[in-house]
Amino acid sequence: MTATASPAQTIDPATRRVAWAVIIGLIAPILDTTITTIALETLGRDLDVPVSTIQWISTGYLLALAVAVPLAGWAATRFGSRVAWIAGLLIFLLGSVLCAMAWDAPSLIAFRVLQGLGAGLIMPLMMSILVSASRGVALGQVIALVSMPTALGPILGPVLGGVILNWLNWRWLFLINVPIVAVALYLARRIPGDDRTRGADDHHAHLDVVGLLLLAPGLALILLGLSNAHAGFVSRSVMIPLVVGVIALGVFVVRSLVSARQGIVDIRILAHRAVAASSAGLFAFGIASFGAMFLLPLFFQQVFGDSVLRAALYLIPQGVGAFVTRGVAGKLTDRFGGRWVAACGFVIVAGATVPFAFADAGTSVIWLMIALLFRGLGLGLLLSPIMAAGFIGVPDSARQDTSMLTRITQQLGGSFGTAILAVVVMSAASAAAGFSAAFWWSVVFALVGAVLALILPSRPALT
Repeated sequence: MTATASPAQTIDPATRRVAWAVIIGLIAPILDTTITTIALETLGRDLDVPVSTIQWISTGYLLALAVAVPLAGWAATRFGSRVAWIAGLLIFLLGSVLCAMAWDAPSLIAFRVLQGLGAGLIMPLMMSILVSASRGVALGQVIALVSMPTALGPILGPVLGGVILNWLNWRWLFLINVPIVAVALYLARRIPGDDRTRGADDHHAHLDVVGLLLLAPGLALILLGLSNAHAGFVSRSVMIPLVVGVIALGVFVVRSLVSARQGIVDIRILAHRAVAASSAGLFAFGIASFGAMFLLPLFFQQVFGDSVLRAALYLIPQGVGAFVTRGVAGKLTDRFGGRWVAACGFVIVAGATVPFAFADAGTSVIWLMIALLFRGLGLGLLLSPIMAAGFIGVPDSARQDTSMLTRITQQLGGSFGTAILAVVVMSAASAAAGFSAAFWWSVVFALVGAVLALILPSRPALT
């Protein structure tokens, strides 16, 4: 008896319209993850603040993204995905307008946090909206279509930021979001309606306010203490926020472990080896990816003395490399298992970062762009295998919390990586020495990621 192939599934027109509504909604938040990194030198100069302060433009945004992930689950459960999606867009729009109106660094950082909260509501809702719209039909094709902004963001974000800063001023980095989000709000009517789940047994229907008030300030205070470390670790500006933040985070952990009701983040699922290893790997990925987004534009502008547009163009090879391997990472993971693919990716990232640790103003930019291409190839190999490994052996009842926790740790890795590398740059006697030390730290973080990848659970190779 001969098996017949199942007919090829195609995306129906209604689902395609929803997919494009989601794509437009994702464009601005994804671009804003990278578009401002190219502007940090300009923002620091115009607002007259040091690197340790201006890095909060990125750190605060990433931290808000992490904190908003569990809020997205609660909002979708309580109000429905469409209402939560629209709320996220409106918050992001408000944050963008306020960022454009900011009068100093603290106000800009505060409004970036608001912007990040909106973006953090939008991004996690993508999957639930697509599953609801497609009813599982041709879901892989739908996800591939919607993944375009995520894949192209690292390429287009810095270039767009460089073009804007070359011809306009930094306020337009945020004003450009207004028409994009306006179109996204108009298209949001295509998203399926009420999909609320009000079951009393669904812990996502209850907002853990106490847990949120412990987690968010605790993380922010720890980051604040670390970012002040250039003044010396024993200084009050370091120790007070660091100690208070650790206490708040400790209370959050203890409360989460002993409480009968699951908190805003169910950290008990870290008892699964797959979840713990994946979360650690994604934390390292966040450092390797977002930490470099912070370092590289500043390096080209401060050490090489290049313009903001030229610095943005130098970063294109890294985005291209990540785009290339992102498409094959899934197949390689299925063939060899996530452990080895991720470990190889981290080793490539580490090796391609080494040239920057030795570089100075006389180094050939061509060689550095080649190194960036390989660095991108390594980064593109990381996300899919590490995330996929986190679900191996995890029961279905824990999959939603696993997805939430892995998203959070990725963003937290970016926040902590940016803060730590900013301190390293600030602590050196010269810009060149500071960046050299920061790149060596980046190499170490990538190698630690490679070691962490080796403890990921790995499927046997397919035959």
